[in-house]
Amino acid sequence: MALGPFYVAQRLSQGNHTKGVAIFVRHGETAWNREGRVMGRQPVELDERGIAQVKAGVPLARLLGPQFILTSPLRRARQTAEIIAAGLGGIEIVEDPQLEEVRYGKWEGMTYHDLVHDEDYMRYRQAPLEHRTPGGETISDVQSRGREAVTRALERYPGRRLLFVSHGDIIRTVLCSYMKLGLHYFHRIRVDNMSFSAIAVSGDFAEIKFFNLLSTDEVGRAFVSPFPA
Repeated sequence: MALGPFYVAQRLSQGNHTKGVAIFVRHGETAWNREGRVMGRQPVELDERGIAQVKAGVPLARLLGPQFILTSPLRRARQTAEIIAAGLGGIEIVEDPQLEEVRYGKWEGMTYHDLVHDEDYMRYRQAPLEHRTPGGETISDVQSRGREAVTRALERYPGRRLLFVSHGDIIRTVLCSYMKLGLHYFHRIRVDNMSFSAIAVSGDFAEIKFFNLLSTDEVGRAFVSPFPA
């Protein structure tokens, strides 16, 4: 047997650190997702396709067995959390504003094709750690509030398996934090709508369980562009 698992087992079991499992789910699909349109803080809801997508993911959620759900209060995330919670027998849902989508300001409502001609976006795309969105956030700010939300929840529910319903860039940046991966690589992590990713945490150590896990009938989505570029 390889020695790597021995190290992981020791790190996950040692000391009185904050421990638990964080499962991340990106909300189900919306019409804006398919259009390649920036949602940000807009109150965009799941459409029929997105609702069906979330329902299809419930059996997988059951297998993962979360004990609490923490969600972004934005409508598309809250809808996703409610469908999953109902499918799991009505487990508790707690809202956390720190799990909300990035504050994109004037970019909200714009499409990919609009953004590629926007000078502010071009600067942000080249250096998202230094440049703020028109809504006032750097990607470092996004990572900090996402990590704080996860840490606070793990401390509140020690040793539990928690499901966080959030948004693409929040999930990407938080995973970078736990992986010790440079934040400038955050866009390399694929996070599809209604995908699951999970980590086991013990203090400042985390073991990555899986990334971008999709239900059986949806797995092909991971190999195609999320919108027409």
